[in-house]
Amino acid sequence: MPEPSGARRAHPGDDATPGATPPGARTGRTGAARAAAQGPAVLAAAFAAYAVAVLHRGSLGVAGVEATERFGVGATVLSTFVVVQLGVYAALQVPAGVLLDRFGSRAMIGTGAVLMATGQLLLGLTDGLGAAYAARVLIGAGDAATFISVIRLVAAWFPPRRVPLLTQLTGIVGQSGQVLAAVPLVAVLDLAGWTPAFVGLAAVGVLASVLAWGVVRDGPPGTVVRSRGGVVAPVREVAAVPGTWLGFWSHALSQFSLTVFVLLWGYPFLTAAQGLSPAAAGGLLTLNVLAVVASGPVVGALTGRHPLRRSWMVIAIALATAAAWAAVLLHPGRSPMWLLAVLVVVLGVGGPGSAIGFDYARTFNRSPRLGTATGLVNVGGFAMAVLSVLAVGIVLDVAAARGAEPLSLEAFRPAFAVMVVPWAVCFVGVLVSRRATRRVMAAAGVVVPPVREVLARRRGARAVDGLGTDRPRR
Repeated sequence: MPEPSGARRAHPGDDATPGATPPGARTGRTGAARAAAQGPAVLAAAFAAYAVAVLHRGSLGVAGVEATERFGVGATVLSTFVVVQLGVYAALQVPAGVLLDRFGSRAMIGTGAVLMATGQLLLGLTDGLGAAYAARVLIGAGDAATFISVIRLVAAWFPPRRVPLLTQLTGIVGQSGQVLAAVPLVAVLDLAGWTPAFVGLAAVGVLASVLAWGVVRDGPPGTVVRSRGGVVAPVREVAAVPGTWLGFWSHALSQFSLTVFVLLWGYPFLTAAQGLSPAAAGGLLTLNVLAVVASGPVVGALTGRHPLRRSWMVIAIALATAAAWAAVLLHPGRSPMWLLAVLVVVLGVGGPGSAIGFDYARTFNRSPRLGTATGLVNVGGFAMAVLSVLAVGIVLDVAAARGAEPLSLEAFRPAFAVMVVPWAVCFVGVLVSRRATRRVMAAAGVVVPPVREVLARRRGARAVDGLGTDRPRR
């Protein structure tokens, strides 16, 4: 009987996964040596391009106050800038994945960088809403092509056992773009103003495109496999795999509130609602990035070492995130700095947690469909973020209309509390899709024992070891 798609691929120690390594990759000693020599340079160039993409993505989050003044808009309209960008990003994930499987990472990263640079140039030169929306569409479209292309390069150039950790490293390096948005971009905005800041971002985007076209290669020679066929067949194939949906909901649950905070509403919440200075708010956003950097290798190592327990990591991170939000929103008055620091650190761990979703895509889908599967998983967090960003903006305006000070703590409490709805939906999604995935695995002979059973076995093993050490030596 044929093996259900991805069933045994989640088994510990099983590196022979079709979804992890393109057919024919590293089949000989020469090919392995070439991949070992060229792979790091390819990945470094891709990392740089992704960091610039994150810089573009988060640029409006630190320029929210300036944007309201430049375009003369309120919180709801400002939120639609990010909603449009993220909506385009999420809507294009699956088409971008199909194009990635067909044209490769080099073309997608290079073209995406040009689109984002064009969008930033337009945003820097206009003061009209129509052109600003067009700029955000271009940025979202270019961004949609970048991350999933880098993830495919990781699987193409490196052994499967290293993929979970390198996937986390991708997110960590990409977050350097968030640091650039939180510190240098804020400084340029303060010193030079709107137009020089965004035109400068466009120039950085052009450099990222040049780097991608010049250095990135889709895979070691002789290993690149192109997908054939239309759009519907690849999407139908990956959507029929329960593990893909487990990745989708895991990504959404771990990431969406982090995206809401970092991309738009975190900076106004820290400065206007919590009364922090711009420098202090920028410091907390930098701490958020440091939390991503510190937790990424840990989550990556645990993902590779305990593939049958990946969902428990997702659930633990989700519960910690909910607890941190509740502590801040229920605190009487403004929160102390230590509590805000706990919030940004816990949110930061959600970034690496969301990358577990991509590991599900890799281990439960065939290699020629990896781009499509990764794109579908990546829709999760950003689709929920789109809805949440807009919902927060609407509630902020409603609170202001009812007498609350705009962007005050009184307005932000109910606005951020709205996020409990997508959190609950995603949490249920993880549980339901995990059950479906485990049924497929069980049909293939891979049974995931309950945690209590595993703990009982370990306690029994320790007891036996203890009896052995207590025996008198002859």
